[in-house]
Amino acid sequence: MRPAPTSFTLPERFPVSMKPALLIARRLTAPVLADARRDFDIVESGPGDIDTAETVRLLRETGAPALVFSSNVRLDAATIAALPETLKIAATCSVGFDHIDVAAAARKGLPVTNTPGTLDECTADHAFMLLLAAARRARAYIAMVDAGGGRVLQLDEMLGLRVSGKVLGIVGMGRIGRAMAARARGFGMSVVYTGRTRLPPALEQGALFFEDFRAMLGAADFVSLHAPGGPTTNGMIDRAAIAGMRRGAVLINTARGSLIDEDALIEALQDGQLFAAGIDVWNDEPAVNPRLVALPNVIMTPHMASATRETRDAMGFRALANIRAVLSGRPPIDPLTTG
Repeated sequence: MRPAPTSFTLPERFPVSMKPALLIARRLTAPVLADARRDFDIVESGPGDIDTAETVRLLRETGAPALVFSSNVRLDAATIAALPETLKIAATCSVGFDHIDVAAAARKGLPVTNTPGTLDECTADHAFMLLLAAARRARAYIAMVDAGGGRVLQLDEMLGLRVSGKVLGIVGMGRIGRAMAARARGFGMSVVYTGRTRLPPALEQGALFFEDFRAMLGAADFVSLHAPGGPTTNGMIDRAAIAGMRRGAVLINTARGSLIDEDALIEALQDGQLFAAGIDVWNDEPAVNPRLVALPNVIMTPHMASATRETRDAMGFRALANIRAVLSGRPPIDPLTTG
């Protein structure tokens, strides 16, 4: 895996008077913005994110050849058709790309890139944090302390689940899934997984592959989702899938909210089929389903699995590196489409 660059210097820098315009539709970290200003005239779009319609308007108005965006801008087929020909590169500051119609971008000849390899470790850290917090009832304990405590708990009260020695099932054994598996092994857990294809033994590191997704769910005490979003995975954790899990299992999702049927999840958390859930992503973000957040056996974070200084810097620098490559006449580093 290539390390994410901390800076990027062109063989010949853009002359100051010929800096290309760059529209930044999603606010970036200060170090990334400072780096961008060295080589680009930044199109000022306000202090925060801009939506899809405003992004198209600004691209048409300014003729900017480069765009940095994220899931705040949906490049569906209609939007891509409306993009001006002056746009030469669209770089999403994310690994996931379910907000992009890649086929439509390819038909238009527009290079689109993402930022793979930049957030694997921190996302896995966050997923394992949610796993531990869900298993050990962190939300309930914190709520009790915040309310003032006030009594000694009995030996049979507010008991969580032991993590060490249990089985972790991973749905999607890509880079993040493998990083999650490494953390599980550090806690003495066994790892089972499912995915499109079986990994070579060197990458499996002793994990047991299940070709049958449902069979894997039934073999795990904890299940962590690391599959991409999109039509093939939409609602994959439905009532039937949850019913096939071990009773009292724990479900973790740092991938995409669309993977889970939320009504089925809520029912399972209420009736004890699931002991707990750790959720970083959900349907209708950023609005939260009040039925879900009201459950005491759910711990939720607001889509922040990659939210460390180091990772967000690396994502931004990687997006800029792709833009610099394309505008300098070289192939994109991380192509979703090459143009």
